[in-house]
Amino acid sequence: MNRIVRALEALIFWSRWLQAPLYVGLIVAQGVYVYQFGLELTHLVMRAGTLSETDVMLSVLGLIDVVMIANLLIMVIIGGYETFVSRLDQVENHPDQPEWLSHVNAGVLKVKLATALISISAIHLLKSFINAEQMTEKALMWQVIIHMTFVLSAIAMAWTDRIMTNTLTIGKDGATR
Repeated sequence: MNRIVRALEALIFWSRWLQAPLYVGLIVAQGVYVYQFGLELTHLVMRAGTLSETDVMLSVLGLIDVVMIANLLIMVIIGGYETFVSRLDQVENHPDQPEWLSHVNAGVLKVKLATALISISAIHLLKSFINAEQMTEKALMWQVIIHMTFVLSAIAMAWTDRIMTNTLTIGKDGATR
């Protein structure tokens, strides 16, 4: 029976590697975003003289949006792999190691992802406000509601993570530390 339990535990522990292909797929998606960025940048440069200031601003916001989504992908790929699959030995003490990676865990990763989603949502909302005359009030209202839902969700996740990571210690003198 003990052998069966050990084999089952080994299988369960090994199963984390089933996530590795998912991270490889996200790397491919990152490549698609690099391609998309190149297309949008080329479009902006080629038509720069014919675009209005508003069109240039919307195009630049589109580029920022692509970069923010790419940043989100990097956080998920690196942070998720490091947290759920295996340590990244290649980045240990590497001068280019992202600062956030040294203290990443599932809670930190969730809060960082929520913050990135809020930023992406804010860019979309800003694009909508700039282009408000072409949108219905109902569509704008729903975008604001969705954005505020992201904000409130991120606050709740950060608060929950803080509660879970803060431990209450009472010293010999009875003081709380």
